[in-house]
Amino acid sequence: MAEPRSIELQLEVDDDEQLEELESALLKARAAELGEVRRRQVRFTAGYGDATTREVLDDEGRRAQVRYDVLTRLLEALRLAR
Repeated sequence: MAEPRSIELQLEVDDDEQLEELESALLKARAAELGEVRRRQVRFTAGYGDATTREVLDDEGRRAQVRYDVLTRLLEALRLAR
């Protein structure tokens, strides 16, 4: 596993509306990733496909989980910045 690293982002927003819409967009993206994680888990646990297909499902589900986790951290950072 790679060493954790910290990144620093700076983003100017014109007003509270833009900040709220940014948060809303991130929440929608995170919800989509959660849906993907759950869909892949159901297909994987239901035994869809052969071993290769199941390996792909597992990998895609893992990557969706990573995206969900990172979006969660980004939303937390955004809320702390408010």
